[in-house]
Amino acid sequence: MKLSGGVEWALHCCVVLTAASRPVPAARLAQLHDVSPSYLAKQMQALSRAGLVRSVQGKTGGYVLTREAAEITLLDVVQAVDGPDPAFVCTEIRQRGPLATPPEKCTKPCPVARAMGAAEAAWRASLAAMTIADLVTSVEGDSGPEALPAVGSWLTAGTDGPAAAGTSAGTGSPSA
Repeated sequence: MKLSGGVEWALHCCVVLTAASRPVPAARLAQLHDVSPSYLAKQMQALSRAGLVRSVQGKTGGYVLTREAAEITLLDVVQAVDGPDPAFVCTEIRQRGPLATPPEKCTKPCPVARAMGAAEAAWRASLAAMTIADLVTSVEGDSGPEALPAVGSWLTAGTDGPAAAGTSAGTGSPSA
């Protein structure tokens, strides 16, 4: 299954938003991940349209998760960014060409469509079984329990303060 790059950015943003003590501007998330602010804003808008994050207006505004990380699945994020359409769409190739099968004989999906449908169902079930909280636990296991709190502090620090003076994730932040 091929996913857009936006899915990766959106997942990373959801993970780091769990560590923020207040709303985080999209520009700050973009700076952390060293990605174009306009590109990241599109991913955040997709998450917002899907109800996974909400935008808080005002001087201290930004994005926050709308529910607990354990209630947001990876499938939720994938569908928010790339849409719910199936990756494989059967075009009934068997009904084409000089030896075409007549439509009335095509009473069930062909073996190719069945195999691809089963593979996609397994893929979607796997994504639905994993949550943002599961990713947070993995980041903590890989980078230590202090990593995400450090990212959260950096995200919510003032843009002119010492915590913001470094580059993107300049102090050894986890790859979340």
